[in-house]
Order: sequence, then C-alpha cells, then structure tokens
Amino acid sequence: MAVVKPFKAVRATRDKVAMVSSKSYEIYTPEMLYSKLAFNPYTFLHVINPGYKYHKQDITEELRFKLVHNRYLEFKENNVFQKDEIPAFYIYEKTTPNDTFCGIISAVSVEDYHNNVIKKHEGTLKKRELLFENYLKNTGFNAEPVLLTYPDNDVITSIIKKYKQQRAEYEFSTTDKDLHLLWVVNDANDIKKIKAAFKEVETLYIADGHHRSTSSCLLAQRLAKENPNHTGEEDYNFFMSYLLPESELKIYEFNRFIRDLNGLTSDEFLIELDTYFRIENRKQELYKPKEKHHFSMYLNGEFYALYLRKSMYKFTDALSKLDAQILYTTVLKPILGINDIRNDSKIVYSQDKSDSLELKTKVDAGEFKVSFGMLPTNVNELKEIVDAGLLMPPKTTYIEPKLRSALTIYEF
Repeated sequence: MAVVKPFKAVRATRDKVAMVSSKSYEIYTPEMLYSKLAFNPYTFLHVINPGYKYHKQDITEELRFKLVHNRYLEFKENNVFQKDEIPAFYIYEKTTPNDTFCGIISAVSVEDYHNNVIKKHEGTLKKRELLFENYLKNTGFNAEPVLLTYPDNDVITSIIKKYKQQRAEYEFSTTDKDLHLLWVVNDANDIKKIKAAFKEVETLYIADGHHRSTSSCLLAQRLAKENPNHTGEEDYNFFMSYLLPESELKIYEFNRFIRDLNGLTSDEFLIELDTYFRIENRKQELYKPKEKHHFSMYLNGEFYALYLRKSMYKFTDALSKLDAQILYTTVLKPILGINDIRNDSKIVYSQDKSDSLELKTKVDAGEFKVSFGMLPTNVNELKEIVDAGLLMPPKTTYIEPKLRSALTIYEF
C-alpha cells in the first residue's frame, strides 16, 4: 500500500561530500557554526546560513530564503552539487561507535500521508508548519529526509544486502567517529522490486520529521492549486524520506527537570506522590527503572524509586499506558501545576546519553528542584498509540539515527 518513488537526487561530488554534508543546522551553537563557516568553504551550512557571506545575520525571513536559494544555485554552478541523470533509490548506512543503521532514501507520497498510510505520533505547531512550507516554496529543495520506519521485510533486506557487497558511491567518516556509506540503486529490476515490496507494507510510521512532512503536504496542496495542469505525478506530490526497518530504530527517553515544587515543601510533595506511587528512598544509590510504570526521581540530594499503584490508576487506552502520559496525569499536572508541557517554562527536557547521572547533576547545580526518569518508549508502544489515532505527549521519544543534511537533495 505504501508508494515509494526513485528520484534524481542532487548530490555533492564524491571528493567533496565529507566536507559538504552537515548535521542539522539547529544543533550548532553560534560558536560552532562560525567555526564551520569560517574554515570550510564547502559546507552546506553556507547555503542555509547565507547571511554569513555578507557578515549580516539579522535579515528578514523572506530575504533569507531568497539568499538560501541563491547560495544553492552557486553550489550547483560551481559543480559542488550535481544532479543524477537517472532516477534512483539510495541505500544509506550510518555506523556510530554503538550502532549501525541502514535504510533506503526515497520519495514518498503526499497522498499516502493524507490517507493515513504514513502515520504520525506527535502533534505539530502551525507556526512552524507554515514557516517551513514557505522555506520550501522559496528555495525549491529539501536537503534533510523525514525518518520513516517500516516492519522488517525480507525482500528489501536482501536487496540492501546485495548492494552492500559492492563498492559504495560515498564512504567517509566524520569527526564524531561516525562512518557514512551510500549506494545508488538505479537498476530497473531492483527499483521494480523495491517498489513492489513497499506496496505490501500497510503503514509507514514517522519516527522523526513531523514538521517537515506536514509542511511538504501543505506545499503540495498549494502548488496543486496554482498548477492548472496538475496530474498528481509532479515532484511536489512527494517528499524525501529515509526508510528504516523497525529493528534498527533506536528510541531513547527524555528526562524531565522541574524548577520548583509548586509551593510545596519536599515532605508535602512526597505525601502528594504517595497517592499514586509506592515510594522507596534509595538515598545516594543511582536508581534507573527496569520496568514500565516505574520511575526514578531525584530530590534534595537523594534518589527515589516510584512504583505506580495500579489500583489507583485506570488504564483506558494505549496512551494512558504510556509512562510519559502517566507522569503528566499523576504528577506534573495535578501536583506541580504544569498544564502545558510543551511551553511551560517550569519544565525542561534533556537527553544526555553521555551523562548517566544527569538526573542528579542538573538538580545539584541549583537550577532545578526535582527530576524524573523513565524507561524509553518502544516501537510497539509507538505503533499502538498511532494506530489508535492518538498522539504522544511532547518529548516522549528521542529517536536515532539523526540524519545529515545535503547527503541527497530533493528538488521540486
């Protein structure tokens, strides 16, 4: 049922791809960004941060998007980027010090998104949707794929395995010790097999890139109305995605940090918690949950284990079983007074895999009063919630792999 389509990617030449492709623009600090721009003339960051060329950062949104388009054209004119002559799928493998991810970069159908073949698990902000739609309209390209996941499929796996035995078109490492490989699949028979295999896939799940996918759909509707000869086969009716089998998707949890106890003393707060949780004071012992519905908490220099009293909490649907939702329903909203968990400044989310003591270190630093940890959501929970037509709370999942920009570029 899922429609996938090969496309003519715009790509960096083999000798420059390691210098061109970049991490997502949003992760760079101003200092990191300046360093990249100052010392690497080929980085794609020059395209999406065009004001650097004129030493001007405070430019309007409309002018910035125009300049992005201009810098992109310059990269093409200087043969940093070249467009493939034959439509292709692209097998991309990323190996980190801990994990390996391997999937297919493809165009997927806007119609599938509207028909719920492509399903989302998070809500989106209208302001960001419109901002990115305007960006796409003015620049005419998308350089970062949406991450989709699908049930493992033997046919697709066998095709990927076949290409991995050949020399990769790209093979390069980055300073974070990640290895990146990319194979071009433009053989007509293999393309036919991949398309047929995905037709048997009932649902594709958005793992990361909800705003990008929604904005692409908004743009498709807009361009269709503007095109009197619209057929449904135009490139704007599709958006670039990275299709990854479920078994390779990695989901991590976000920790929650709260700035105050909503006027309660520590003892009063613990008494309120006792309604829904059996509480164990673990003192200085680092506690991490090993089961669902168990939570770790750090308060006043001590770790606590919180075990949900299931006799006091009613499971009504898939969402109500989710640990992030349980914490919101029983603690964050009724006790700590946090109603809007997306925008309330009292709560901060963090995911720092390098700091196993994050719950402690951030609270001990004095900015927060209490912190909470939980087990990560698994793929089956995500699918159960999505298939029920429900959405997860914000910051429920931190999903890997995180994809690079400008490895392949999709034009429309």
